[in-house]
Amino acid sequence: MAETPTLSPPPRPADSAETQAETQIGTRAGLAAEALVPESLAPESLAPESLAPAMPPEAPLAMPVQDLARWDPGLGHRPSRPHRRPWLARAFVFGGAALLTGYGALQMYETVSVSGGTTALQYVLLALFTLNFSWIALAFTGAILGFLVLLRRPRPGPRPARLASRTAVVMPVYNEATARTFAGIEAMRESVEATGLGAHFDWFVLSDSTQGDAWIAEERAFLALRARLGPEARLYYRHRPKNHHRKAGNIGDFVSRWGGAYDHMLVLDADSLMTGDCVVALAAAMEADPDSGIIQSLPLIINRNTLFARVQQFAARIYGPVIATGLSVWSGRDGNYWGHNAIIRTRAFAQACGLPDLTGRPPFGGHVLSHDFVEAALIRRAGWAVTMLPTLPGSYEESPPSLIDVAVRDRRWAQGNLQHSRIIGAAGLTFASRQHFATGIAGYVASPLWLAQLVVGIALVLQTAYVRPEYFTSEFGLYPVFPRFDPVRALQLFGLTMGILLAPKGLGLILALIDGPVRRACGGAIRLLLSSLIEILLSALIAPIAMLIQSGSVFQILVGRDTGWNPQRRDDGSIPWRDIVRRHRWHMVLGLITGVAAFAIATSLFLWMSPTILGLVLAIPISWASGQLGLGLALKRRGLLMTPEERASPPIALRAGALEARNAETGLDAADALAALHADAPLAAAHARMLPPGAARPRGRIDPERTLAQAKVVEAETLPEAQAWLTPKERMALLHDRALLDRLARLRP
Repeated sequence: MAETPTLSPPPRPADSAETQAETQIGTRAGLAAEALVPESLAPESLAPESLAPAMPPEAPLAMPVQDLARWDPGLGHRPSRPHRRPWLARAFVFGGAALLTGYGALQMYETVSVSGGTTALQYVLLALFTLNFSWIALAFTGAILGFLVLLRRPRPGPRPARLASRTAVVMPVYNEATARTFAGIEAMRESVEATGLGAHFDWFVLSDSTQGDAWIAEERAFLALRARLGPEARLYYRHRPKNHHRKAGNIGDFVSRWGGAYDHMLVLDADSLMTGDCVVALAAAMEADPDSGIIQSLPLIINRNTLFARVQQFAARIYGPVIATGLSVWSGRDGNYWGHNAIIRTRAFAQACGLPDLTGRPPFGGHVLSHDFVEAALIRRAGWAVTMLPTLPGSYEESPPSLIDVAVRDRRWAQGNLQHSRIIGAAGLTFASRQHFATGIAGYVASPLWLAQLVVGIALVLQTAYVRPEYFTSEFGLYPVFPRFDPVRALQLFGLTMGILLAPKGLGLILALIDGPVRRACGGAIRLLLSSLIEILLSALIAPIAMLIQSGSVFQILVGRDTGWNPQRRDDGSIPWRDIVRRHRWHMVLGLITGVAAFAIATSLFLWMSPTILGLVLAIPISWASGQLGLGLALKRRGLLMTPEERASPPIALRAGALEARNAETGLDAADALAALHADAPLAAAHARMLPPGAARPRGRIDPERTLAQAKVVEAETLPEAQAWLTPKERMALLHDRALLDRLARLRP
């Protein structure tokens, strides 16, 4: 086992100075702030788990900010042995995609130039088609590669018998439901302990919560779980006063302050679940490859019941492995990182992944929003490998329950990926890292390009129907030039495009059909085929809605509108009808206008655009249906959209569900933070102990939230008055201040 550095906690500022500073502030308001913890909350009255430090001693690790404009290869890690790049796989994927794109572009040119001449508008259509076709061609060739690999049905190796390293399992949280997050942590810890190798793992909940009720609920859940697990649980909790740089800053703060004590860190999301075997296998894979910086698992979606979420769950399980395996093979050691369910070499991360702020204002400037792609590129630049284990079982996550919830998350992802246009040219990046950036950017630019292609196509049909033929062209001809299409070739090209678009789904379906256990778990061949058909039809109806949503997001970003960072809604449940109508009314109106116009221009145009028109016209009922629990469960009862993990739930998912139900009964997430602290003196003292050391306020610098909170809590005589008067930001200021917490404790109930 790797020796752990023994470091003393950093020196605390002198209590006299801290107390003096707080007394100076509190005296003006008549506060008795000289005692940081009231006499009634004396340490001897607390339970032992409340007195234990919430975090281990700090083990600092330098994390310098990286320079994107310059890079010296000599500063990076030198691999212990040479590693071969997968040139043959890359030639197949990118060469095949280039050939397909060239063929498709040629066919489109032949389609639009049948009249003997090509107009400027037709050239625009050709360019848009070529860009869109190249995107799906690359996905097609990558899926073929993944299909060929998975045909051999690779099996995971045996569980390692021993480990020699220490790993910190870190779960960043941001205003999440504690019943779910702490159930996940407890279930994963139990599973890892069952492997017999639990001593190699410490568990951290890293909070960036900005809501007072969520913060105190986290502390209560942490103290309760630590009390159940006992003093040797190696379970820790830290709340940051300011969520600087959001999740990237949260992880960076942990690495720079405690990272020196750990060889690796396993990064989770609040909805992550990983079996003990999976966690141990990742740690063993990192030990076996001293040149690895990141090893990414493929998380499968589980526990989803709404219609939309179950469609996503089915697609991720049946089609996802084909695409991910192809990506893993051609990427090789130049892989990507998805921000969670991955293990990272801590010192490599500290050395290479200090993210700089980009110049300018958001959305393209400021802190890096989608940090995971950038961290993978920088750690690869520094000489460490980034690999993926797409066939490793036991890695799970959840997904948003409805179309609107996905759109909210997608808006943030769109901004983060478009922001990568500022980073794709950074010095020293590998070709594959730049390709990962390009793929992410193209994933969002594709929607406005598709929309532009539809608009140009309609304009060309209008031109054909209403514009007079050009009798006097630049080239002499006996007949007038009509801007028309070759209908037979156009139909063939449409069939080719749809075939390439749907091929990855077909390949994943074939693998599921020939895999007996998977086929039976999905309800048999007939139900599996019907489920795939349902997924394709629903995806086709949702696609035009998603196109407009993403196009709107891209437009907002280009005109400078920044997105916020709202917590993701993870529970199953519908959205109020009025919110659905407000979100999709213009989609429906646009669909109606497009349908009437297309029918008026030409029946053939209407039929060609009917899938897009139908999806937009039905946008409101489709979005409503997407979040309906009843519709998803009805399909589940009939054995449709089933996955193997749904037919036989993984034991860790069942355990996490039972723990979540138990945690929910405590009502921590619904409790008022001020009331909880006021009623529970040991909790209030434990909360005060977990706060960072106080610092003297610089003269002349006034914190308005803290000042207003102080004035209100001083004037209040009862707890209900303080609850009614304090705003959310003022509550957070109070919860960060020991003197104001003391005053809160003195209020009458």
